[in-house]
Amino acid sequence: MAQGKIRKGIAGFYYVDAAGSGVYECKAKGIFRKEDQKPLVGDEVEFQVISEEEKTGNITEILPRKNELIRPAVANVDQVLVVFAVTKPEPHLNLLDRFLVNMERYHVPCRICFNKVDLAREGQVERLEDIYKKTGYPYTFISVKTGENLASLSEAFEGKTTVLAGPSGAGKSSILNYFCPDAGMETGEISRKISRGKNTTRHSELFSAGENTYLCDTPGFSSLLIDDFDKEELKQYFPEFAPYEGQCRFLDCEHLNEPDCAVKKAVQDGAIAQERYCDYVALYEELKEKRRY
Repeated sequence: MAQGKIRKGIAGFYYVDAAGSGVYECKAKGIFRKEDQKPLVGDEVEFQVISEEEKTGNITEILPRKNELIRPAVANVDQVLVVFAVTKPEPHLNLLDRFLVNMERYHVPCRICFNKVDLAREGQVERLEDIYKKTGYPYTFISVKTGENLASLSEAFEGKTTVLAGPSGAGKSSILNYFCPDAGMETGEISRKISRGKNTTRHSELFSAGENTYLCDTPGFSSLLIDDFDKEELKQYFPEFAPYEGQCRFLDCEHLNEPDCAVKKAVQDGAIAQERYCDYVALYEELKEKRRY
């Protein structure tokens, strides 16, 4: 029995990277469907080799996961690099905050990356930095076009499996191509192997960026639902609120309309960004509205 990591899953085929042996095109045994299990990109699996020459096999077991994301669907993630553009397109900060909330729920470390600083207008970088330096998340401003600050990403990626996530047009593919220049070639090889042209299906895919270092490309998103937890949980997923918990007049303070709220005072004092607080209020109301139905 061989062992490897799923690099890509598409149309019922899973491409398993076995260290030192190459990539095998595998099918998942029917027992996974019966047990309502589905292999995910990033899974460590055991598989039975059918043909060494053709590099084919059957996945027989999914090894225990250390974590699992739903949006995007990836397993065994060390960190997420959330990529937004400083401009072109303009950053949709509510969407960014929604994604950060989701990653907080999964307990997956996040790094925020703003690309296209070479196109930034006066004050754009400073505004974004002022908002997100107060959150505690590490953040980086880069330009893939000019190479600015890419070295800092290289250090952050080393020895980890990093998911690249963000809206279309922000620069995820450019970052991937910079750190994994063979990515396009690998994708083409897989497409030819299964006799399909260049596949346009939305999917996640893992690429090697060095020893024990993987970057996972994911489909771009334009919206992200927040609908599978209670509104009372939301404040836990804004890390900049944590220092003020227990300082409000009411122990169960939701940081909305209550008097003597330490979080609202921190917003007034500039210790918490007004933009982030407004997104918290909007998401809270969204969760409250959905509970009614």
